[in-house]
Amino acid sequence: MSGRECCENPPALRSSSGNGCVLQLGSFNTYISGPSTSKLAVLLVSDVYGYEAPNLRMLADKVAAAGYYVVVPDFFYGDPYTMEKTLSIWIQSHGTAKGFEDAKQGCCSSQR
Repeated sequence: MSGRECCENPPALRSSSGNGCVLQLGSFNTYISGPSTSKLAVLLVSDVYGYEAPNLRMLADKVAAAGYYVVVPDFFYGDPYTMEKTLSIWIQSHGTAKGFEDAKQGCCSSQR
């Protein structure tokens, strides 16, 4: 669990940030960066702020620049944590089971 310091300076979420694009991958909206022809892939998992966080997308773009195909799924299904929400309640409603099962299906369907 992260300390409260992680929530003191939340990012401004922007769906338009980054050099990549957002596509539907399995049941997720997914930020994708890098060459789709790459034999190497990286799955980046966000913190509570979700896949629209600009620094996460910058990291994905940097990894992609090294030749990797990078996918960043929206494991929160459009509901990232915001300061208006109580963190403990938000965490309770965002368990790992659904995201894990959906990620398995998405990975299997995207194998080249």
